[in-house]
Amino acid sequence: MAKLFGRWDTTNITIRDPGLARYITLETKIIPHSFGAQAGKKFGKAKVPVVERLINKIMRSGQGKRKLSGKFMRGRGSTGKKLQAMKIVEKAFEIIEKKTNKNPIEVFIRALENSAPREDVTRFRKGGIIYTQSVDVAPLRRLDEALKNLALAAFANSFNTKKSAEEALAEEIILASQEDVKSYAVKRRNEIERIAASSR
Repeated sequence: MAKLFGRWDTTNITIRDPGLARYITLETKIIPHSFGAQAGKKFGKAKVPVVERLINKIMRSGQGKRKLSGKFMRGRGSTGKKLQAMKIVEKAFEIIEKKTNKNPIEVFIRALENSAPREDVTRFRKGGIIYTQSVDVAPLRRLDEALKNLALAAFANSFNTKKSAEEALAEEIILASQEDVKSYAVKRRNEIERIAASSR
């Protein structure tokens, strides 16, 4: 069985959230790169290994949304550079292993489960008035939101500080895995669910 980056095994990792279990792919390769094999296929990204999806989120460019809008540019110089994004994730996993003495992939999965929102709001128009209504979030979107917020937090916490992107990413994953309110991803999940609860 191949180990991720030649070090970490995923065979004994269990996904506790039944909603996400179908969409978190733990298939491991030494180098997490599928060369866009699932691109353009319906629900294809569900088959992309979850660690590779985190790497892809780190490669994104542009500004953060909402409160972080305009605060920093994302990508940390690794926009479109998959090898550089891979190194950020690999070093972050090394830091996680050192700090927690656990398999970093397992810590990452717990972080995803804790930062995936279950409810969100949608807007609809009725007779010229716009209403908001709370809705259940599709599992694939839940996973997308969790990955996006983890990557976004890594750059927010390393912006204009001496902290490197990998240290910030490792810290965010550890905090989210413990469901700590200091985690940006957990904070965002709570905020989304609070707004949805008030729109029921």
